[in-house]
Amino acid sequence: MMYGYGPGFVWMLVFSLVWIALVVLIIWAVVRLVQDQRVRRGDPEPRVDEPEEILARRYARGELGTEEYQRMRAELGERRRPD
Repeated sequence: MMYGYGPGFVWMLVFSLVWIALVVLIIWAVVRLVQDQRVRRGDPEPRVDEPEEILARRYARGELGTEEYQRMRAELGERRRPD
């Protein structure tokens, strides 16, 4: 006998699951909103310098001589060509 309580534990389980679903839904909505704001603002992704740009900067700063710059640039060009 249940002494008048009936299937109360079932409703407790149902409402617990509803609350868990509600919390998950709120967290999902907040995450989605934050991601949408980032896209709308246009936050740029971190830029990765191309090897040619790095090489040109090093040459401009005087870290590389002309022959070394030209040799490295030719090597980079060979690597970039599709086989």
